[in-house]
Amino acid sequence: MKELKAIEPVSLGKILAVIMAVFGFFAGIAVAIGISPALGGVPAVFAGVASIIVMPIVFAIMGFVIGVIEAFVYNIVAKKFGGVMLDL
Repeated sequence: MKELKAIEPVSLGKILAVIMAVFGFFAGIAVAIGISPALGGVPAVFAGVASIIVMPIVFAIMGFVIGVIEAFVYNIVAKKFGGVMLDL
């Protein structure tokens, strides 16, 4: 067993940004499908396309920020109480 003593914040931020962008893409598709019947017509198409483009970007930004914060907090806690044990 190995102890994970620290996480590089930007590294975790990048990984979470990519993962959250994928979730944002699927969330954008779900919103596009749900918004189309609600709005109807041409505005629905633009709103649907916008959600598929904007949501992955917003999710990625939030994933990066949250990843950096999580790594920072993990590093503080791991230093005081010990890190997570991993079987590599």
